[in-house]
Formats: sequence, C-alpha cells, structure tokens
Amino acid sequence: MSRRAVVVHVAKKSAADPSRTEKSRLEEAIALTAAIGLEVKEGLIATIARATPATLIGSGKVDEIKAICHAVEPEVVIVNAALSPVQQRNLEKAWAAKVLDRTALILEIFGERARTREGRLQVELAHLTYQRSRLVRSWTHLERQRGGFGFLGGPGETQIETDRRLIGERIAKIKRELEEVKRTRGLHRQARKRVPYPVVALVGYTNAGKSTLFNLLTSAEVVAKDMLFATLDPTMRGLKLPSGRRIIVSDTVGFIADLPTQLVAAFRATLEEVLEAEVILHVRDAAHEESAAQKADVVKVLHELGVHEDERQIVEVLNKIDLLETDIAGSLLTRNKVKTSMLTGETVAVSALTGAGVDSLLILLDRLLSKREQTMRLALAPEDGAGLAWAHANGRVLEQRSNEKGIYLVIAGDPAIVDRFSARFGSQIVIVEEPQRRRALSS
Repeated sequence: MSRRAVVVHVAKKSAADPSRTEKSRLEEAIALTAAIGLEVKEGLIATIARATPATLIGSGKVDEIKAICHAVEPEVVIVNAALSPVQQRNLEKAWAAKVLDRTALILEIFGERARTREGRLQVELAHLTYQRSRLVRSWTHLERQRGGFGFLGGPGETQIETDRRLIGERIAKIKRELEEVKRTRGLHRQARKRVPYPVVALVGYTNAGKSTLFNLLTSAEVVAKDMLFATLDPTMRGLKLPSGRRIIVSDTVGFIADLPTQLVAAFRATLEEVLEAEVILHVRDAAHEESAAQKADVVKVLHELGVHEDERQIVEVLNKIDLLETDIAGSLLTRNKVKTSMLTGETVAVSALTGAGVDSLLILLDRLLSKREQTMRLALAPEDGAGLAWAHANGRVLEQRSNEKGIYLVIAGDPAIVDRFSARFGSQIVIVEEPQRRRALSS
C-alpha cells in the first residue's frame, strides 16, 4: 500500500522570484515527494504576507489543510518551506500527521539514495546537524533495509532516546571517519595525477540529464531516471576524445533551488572533483520552462563552492533538445558546428537521449583542453622499446618517425605531463615554444 502525502508550498509575497512561478515551485515539491515513493493526494499553495510565529501560515489556511487531511488521511504533510521546531510540532498537532519541511524532505531523499560510504557519512552528518538544530530529544529510525533517516516512520520502527551530547559524539565520530575518507580520496587523486588525465566534471540542476549524458559519453551504467536526485554519489570514468586525448569524466549530485545549507557544507568534499576539474560542463534542461532560473541556482551553488565563470572553463550544455520543436533543435545543432569550428562560444546543444550534438561537444572539449597543452620533441635510441611504450602510455603522440639513428616523436601534454616526461627522459626532451609548434608538427 502506497504512503499518502499532502504537499503545501508556502509562497511569500515579499520574496516573489519573477524567474519562477509558484505553481512550478509546487510541482517541484511534488516531484521531490514522489522521489521517495510517496503518493501525493493533494498539492496546494499557501500564500502569506508574513510568517506566523506559531504555524508559519495563517490559521485560516491551517484549518483548510486540516479539512483536506481529514478527508485524505495522509501519513505525512510536506511543507515546502523552512519550519522551526515549534511550527513543526504545532502543525503536526493541528493536522494529526507527520510534518516534514523542505530540508527534512531533501535529507530523506539523500538518505535513501546515497550508496558509497562517503555519501552515507555525508548525509548522516547533515541529518544530525539538522536534528541538533531542531532541539529535539528523540526521533524515529526506520528499519535498516529501507534506507533513509527516519523522518517518515514505518513498520518495525523503534524509538531511540538521545540528547545533544550523544548527537555531538556521533557528529564528532562521523567527522573523523570523513577525514579518513577524504585522505583516501586524496591518495586516489594523487594516483590519477601520476597518469594526469584532465578531469571534466558534469554539474547541473537535478534531473537535467547529467547521468544520461555521462552514460552516453563513457558507456557507463549510472542510474539515470526521470526523477529528482537520481544520482547522489560521484562517479568517474575514462573517455578518449577524437584527438586521442584521454580525460576523466565525473558525474556529480544535482543542484536544486534552496538547497539546505547543511547539505552544501556536507557535500563539499563530494564536489571536490568539480573544484579541481579542468573543464566544467554545466548541463541544462533546454526544454524546461524555467531553464534560466535553474541556471541561476546552479551558478549560485558553484559560487558558494568557490567556482567562478571568469576563473574556470565552464561549458553550457543545452540538453534535451529532442524535446524542442524540430526547427529550433535543428538551428541549435547548426550553431554547434559554427561554434566548434571557430570556437566562438562555449555553449553546445545536445540530446543525451539520441546522441545529437555530442560530436560537437567532444570537439569543443578537445579544443579547450588543447589550449593548455605544450608540445615536446623526444629522441630515443632505436633499441629503446621501453621508452617508446612509456611515451605512448603517458602522452599524446602527435607524430612518430624513425631511422637508423633513432626514434623521433612529437608529443603533446599538459604541464604536469611535460614535467613527467622531463623527469623520465631528461635532455632527450625538448620543449617546443608556441611559435615553433606548427613546425614541430610538420618537420
């Protein structure tokens, strides 16, 4: 039997955002609720001029929702706003149902979806931080096979009494475990730098199609569903670009408007790959009516993470063009070819579902990454097969020729790769200055 829910979006007159409609905010809240398997029986908007200290919304609206709850008998009422502990308790008494605010709802989703050890720790840390701010002394934990963090309750549940000291001890323990996980991730990054492929990170609003694009590019099998927050744990895969250049592509958690501050902080480590990426692909749902507003939300979170457009290479990927009118999609694909041939912009239109435009995206990535490459000449002895194999494994060989005196290669790589070649071959390596690059390729 499905669990019933009522969703209430709280709209504040003084804080109206012209880029988003209140109806779309309600629809997003309903989609978030559906993402954890709740059946939304009723969705409504409660407009307030100012917050009521006891219940957030006015008494008239409280009574109206009480009547709906009496008819629907929901297990939970989702309030798409931030509630104080007092407001939450008062609304639960009035409606005779469990009440979750937006932060608790998103935490519940993250608790169900996180799969890696780090993901689980990050979510539990955010959950405990939220609970401590609630000043509550107990909460209900679900049976472990379900996942989540117990905001919803369920069969077989037990009541666990706790207090601030116990929560604080658990938070301290999780932070210590996370430091160990971060150290391990740091070792993994160092290992990658020994074979220093550039990292390209996918970011974007939740359900923009990042995982579908990731799967298409890398032939991976990351969960890709038409659902908010289908992906929570970071995934990395290798990819060879048309030039032969190898890169690492990282899929990340989707962003969302009004992301709880606890999660922004908790998932900072998870988003470390974004902070270190050579190129960031900002995947946008081009067919969404509020694509511009979603872009603004993503940019805001990136700024909070310390990522700014003027300091990083950020490519806007306009995804889901298969949902646009045929002539509009065709026009965007034509613009792709002009942009990638002349590199006049860093926006590319694609359909991760059909593959349209992805070739242009790969070409654009190739050209952006080539900006920071240096070219080297390497001379090897005719019998140095090991050196030749090492050069092919660690750099991008643009040209190779040989005679009785030796083997001569022209190799491209970013500064870290150049350093590795210099350390390996010493005086056998000659760095080609930029004006000489074309001659290096043709001589």
